[in-house]
Amino acid sequence: MANELSNLKPVPGERRPKFRVGRGKGSGNGKTAGKGTKGAQARAGYGYRPGFEGGQMPMHRRLPKVGFKNPFSSDYAEVNVGRLSVFDAGTVVTEQLLLERGLVSKLGKDGVKILGDGDLGVALHVRVSKLTRSAASKIGAAGGTTEGDTP
Repeated sequence: MANELSNLKPVPGERRPKFRVGRGKGSGNGKTAGKGTKGAQARAGYGYRPGFEGGQMPMHRRLPKVGFKNPFSSDYAEVNVGRLSVFDAGTVVTEQLLLERGLVSKLGKDGVKILGDGDLGVALHVRVSKLTRSAASKIGAAGGTTEGDTP
């Protein structure tokens, strides 16, 4: 007989009868209904906030607070100018192209910054968010052009 919605039954031992408390001494859970005596946990509606450790100094207050995250910091994916040699001469190098070719694994929240390490032997048109002065001069020396913020 196939299992169908009309004849499904729980696996034996899966379901337990409802635990009935406060039904006399003989049940083993009479009088205080398994809640002990007095205190917050014996009261109806008891619940403690996340991180509460019974009055002990909680973990989030015991651990030292270290460091500072500057909310105004800039985040660029960085590429050295020497790595741009993989492109053919005359290519327009954009942030999206760098991502597609795997020169950057992901774009930073502020875009891509070209750094000045390495040598460039091909003339490229580089269009990115930011370039260092040395990177811009190396691209210009190779016969290329740049678009982007240069200090």
